[in-house]
Amino acid sequence: MRTSTRVAGVLAGLALTLGGTLAAPAALADIPACTNMATQAGADATDEVTAACRRGVSGDLQGCVSGLTAAGVPGGAANGACRMAAYEPR
Repeated sequence: MRTSTRVAGVLAGLALTLGGTLAAPAALADIPACTNMATQAGADATDEVTAACRRGVSGDLQGCVSGLTAAGVPGGAANGACRMAAYEPR
């Protein structure tokens, strides 16, 4: 096998691997951290809280905050929880 063909194959494989990693940011979202923060702030862990955290994952920060405040989470804690939704789980 020629060296240029081998290098091209390695680069193509690397591009596919990195492309798959960058194309899936939702897999890195941390809905449990968002939900936990919301419950620590006084909300019950309901489907409404989880749905609001999912909106935070999709980038709808305002929708997430509105959903969490409607579920009884104070504004500052709701904002923090929604921001947690977009981070990689730890």
